[in-house]
Amino acid sequence: MYDSLTRSKSKVFSVKIKCMQKKKTLVLGASQNPQRYSYLALQRLSAHQQPAVAIGARKGQVGETVIETEKKPFEDIDTVTLYLNPVRQKEYYDYILSLQPKRIIFNPGAENDELAELAEKKGIKVQEACTLVLLSTGQF
Repeated sequence: MYDSLTRSKSKVFSVKIKCMQKKKTLVLGASQNPQRYSYLALQRLSAHQQPAVAIGARKGQVGETVIETEKKPFEDIDTVTLYLNPVRQKEYYDYILSLQPKRIIFNPGAENDELAELAEKKGIKVQEACTLVLLSTGQF
């Protein structure tokens, strides 16, 4: 009986570990305007203790995350979450793919079949979802 209890605790522990995994996220289309969803995403990523970097049209800061304007060679990016419309994304295609993320989240309004296809060909998982919802429901 003790062994089955130990195994049960191990399973719970491994599930908790999985939920707490850090996923370094690039927020592309970041804004320091509190009315923008990208601003909320940066705040929520921080609240969930997920490391984030950000690129936007203007330099700024949301909490401790600095918003850059240049395509920096960030390392170890797990997720790119997009807050740019498909036309504005075009200039970032090569950059996004060069980061070799594990997934790209196309937030509402950012859906882009062309980039999604390019990403899938590189083995990158593509998700049409809302980062805020994924974070709030534990699916991030």
